[in-house]
Amino acid sequence: MFIGHYAVALGAKDLTPKVSLGTLFLAAQLADLLWPLFLILGLEHVRIDPSNTAFTPLDFYDYPISHSLVGAIAWSVVMGGLYYAIRKDLKTSGVLGLVVFSHWILDFITHRPDLPFGLGVNLTFGLRLWNSVSGTMIVEGALFIAGIALYLRATSAKDNIGRYGFWSLIILLVLIYLASIVGPPPPSESSIAIVGNLGWLFVIWAFWIDRHRSVSAQVHSPPL
Repeated sequence: MFIGHYAVALGAKDLTPKVSLGTLFLAAQLADLLWPLFLILGLEHVRIDPSNTAFTPLDFYDYPISHSLVGAIAWSVVMGGLYYAIRKDLKTSGVLGLVVFSHWILDFITHRPDLPFGLGVNLTFGLRLWNSVSGTMIVEGALFIAGIALYLRATSAKDNIGRYGFWSLIILLVLIYLASIVGPPPPSESSIAIVGNLGWLFVIWAFWIDRHRSVSAQVHSPPL
């Protein structure tokens, strides 16, 4: 998934209005933000195989650190634990941990059985939604629309940055999503890693936007 993960982050703002959208983007996409770094370091690997699924030409054959079930649980605990150490807010820390883990759940729905259990256990998961392009687009599109609606319910623009900056981000995410569907396969594993690291820009963008939007709940400290 792509926009489906961002949908969870957008929707979670309605549950945790004092948490910056940037933090929620970081949580929802943590696995995919770490993955390209691990590719560059040679800790994980991917193959380009246009026949892998109908939706993606990538064969995710080795990514036990970022995308295994054990890894997802561990990163969820790390994210929630770090937030609790800073804010001492158990409920919000728990929500952030669940947002991190939601990445594995959505990947479980879309991937073929290539998500490893981890710890060297020979067990993989995946429900193969990616075998249907239309099915994938319907599910992700519905999630994204719902996430946007929840975010707009939880926040309102303070100025034009909060208004047009938000919609510019939404439009760009949709355009990237559509381009990944109709565009050619990436030329190499290294290009995947390089482009993947651009995901950090969306986290920064979300932090910037969120500072220009007000939330529906009273906030006593700036978003983290």
